[in-house]
Amino acid sequence: MDLNTIKPAEGSKKNRRRVGRGIGSGLGKTAGRGHKGQKSRSGGFHKVGFEGGQMPLQRRLPKRGFISLTRNDTAQVRLSELAKLPVDTIDLLALKQAGFVPHAALAAKVFLSGKIEKKVTLVGITATKGAKAAVEAAGGSFQDAPQK
Repeated sequence: MDLNTIKPAEGSKKNRRRVGRGIGSGLGKTAGRGHKGQKSRSGGFHKVGFEGGQMPLQRRLPKRGFISLTRNDTAQVRLSELAKLPVDTIDLLALKQAGFVPHAALAAKVFLSGKIEKKVTLVGITATKGAKAAVEAAGGSFQDAPQK
């Protein structure tokens, strides 16, 4: 093979379409733009999604998704953080005072992260299955919050 014999593959090179160059070219007069209308004119284009004043598709379709306004009400607490508390009876107030949950939190949930060896009583605090098993294995227990 010599460099002077290399050619591109058959059909890979196409000539540029020269529009508006007379009847014989097949693309004379209107240059493939059709007759009249905004798209036939120079500078005649509109923004993406514009449908000539008709309500655009992205506005006709319903909005989807949901962001809960109460998503930050329940704080998450690690099992290892419970072990650091000096008290044996732990409720939401004790967790807030220790700084493990934000003051705006309305509830707390314990999840399995770390270990706990001491016996604790959790009042009004929920837990995941694994965290509940770990607390009960250490001799701890869960109580419902007293009604106000």
